[in-house]
Formats: sequence, C-alpha cells, structure tokens
Amino acid sequence: MDTATSAITVAAHDGERVLDARSVSDARRHTELLAPLLLETLEAAGTSPEQITHVAVGTGPGPFTGLRVGLVTARTFALARGITVHGVCSLDALAAAAAADGHEGDLLVATDARRKEVYWARYRCSAGQSTPLDGPAVTKPADLPEDVRALPTVGRGPLLYPDLLPHGLDRLDVDAAVLATVAAQRIEQGADMPVEPLYLRRPDAAVPAAPKSARVTPRQQQGRRGEAPVVEQGQQ
Repeated sequence: MDTATSAITVAAHDGERVLDARSVSDARRHTELLAPLLLETLEAAGTSPEQITHVAVGTGPGPFTGLRVGLVTARTFALARGITVHGVCSLDALAAAAAADGHEGDLLVATDARRKEVYWARYRCSAGQSTPLDGPAVTKPADLPEDVRALPTVGRGPLLYPDLLPHGLDRLDVDAAVLATVAAQRIEQGADMPVEPLYLRRPDAAVPAAPKSARVTPRQQQGRRGEAPVVEQGQQ
C-alpha cells in the first residue's frame, strides 16, 4: 500500500505476480478510503487478511498526513497478524514503473511536496530495472540543476511546473502493483527494508513553544527601581 502521492493505492501479490491492484486519486481522503480499498483488493484477489504473510508500504517522501495514514495502517495490520512490515521508498516505485514501461537512461522522479516544492530523486534505468543515483530530497524546482530538470520525469512535478520540468512522462502517482513487485523482489533478496518515514522536513503543524517565564529576577527588579544594574566580577 502507498499513500505518499495523490493516489491511495493497494495491491495483493503472491510472490510471483500481482493478484489485484486498486487506486483512487484523492490527495485529502486517505483516512476514509484506505481501509475499504484494502478490503476490496483482498476480496478481489481471492484472499483474506489471515492469508497475508508480509506487508509492504511506501515510506515516502510525501506530505505528513497522507504518508502517516499508510504507515500507521500497514503497521497496525502487520501487528494484528503478527507478521513483518517492509518499507519501500515511494520514489523507487515510480522509477521502477518507468523502467518497466521501457524507459532507458537517466530519469528524474519529482512528486508534489506542496509549498511550491517537489520531492525528487534521480535514477538510471536499464533493462527494466532502476538504480538510485541521487536523493531523495525536497527543493523548489527552480533550484534543481539545469541538467537534472532537463531529464525525462515521472510524478506530478511536470504537471505542476511544466516550464521548469518540461519532459514529463505518463506516470503521475505511485502504483501499488509496482511497489508490491519491488517489495517482493527485495524480500526474496533479503534486502534491508526500513519502515521509517521519509518526511524530509518538519510538518506544517508544529507544537507551540513553551511560554516564557514571567518571574522577575533580582537584576530586573533593580532596573525597575531605577537603580544601576549590578555588575558582577569579570563583566565590563
């Protein structure tokens, strides 16, 4: 499952092939749509939660709220079943999709990071496989090097910033069918697949700072009475 882009996407995979995959494009309803989509996908695949042996989830980068929904759902599902959850960088899944579509050579993945920025990474595609070269990172599209902006690009970056990312390809969002295939290959290889989210920056909502103390110190009290401040030894 993945909720790092505008798609809420789920797939069931038997270790060799995708059994069913479903996606809904809605960047603001991850919480409402993910669980029903998960159950629909399992039913269509002819399986049940009790038969699932591994959970794979996109770890972003992505906007805080949407990404968190997928990660919490994946961890909860795996915990309830007593099985392992594996993380896959969501940009890796987009690059893998481009490679599977036949792209050869260097590729830019650029997804919507809001705040007029993109999450991005650069890959090299060859013979249906993709290899990461740079990133992931978050930046304004104009701040990307010119040679990187000129690369063929998947993700919503070209749709949002066509003047800066002019060579967009068809893939806009993560497809869980591709993510599941990547995950199955890495599980088979025994690869390390951490589930830590790739937020890359602080969330929009922040915890307020602690209020400043209203206690008056002796030094401040002297100043209020019009007295000269106390100069301690060693001070000028």
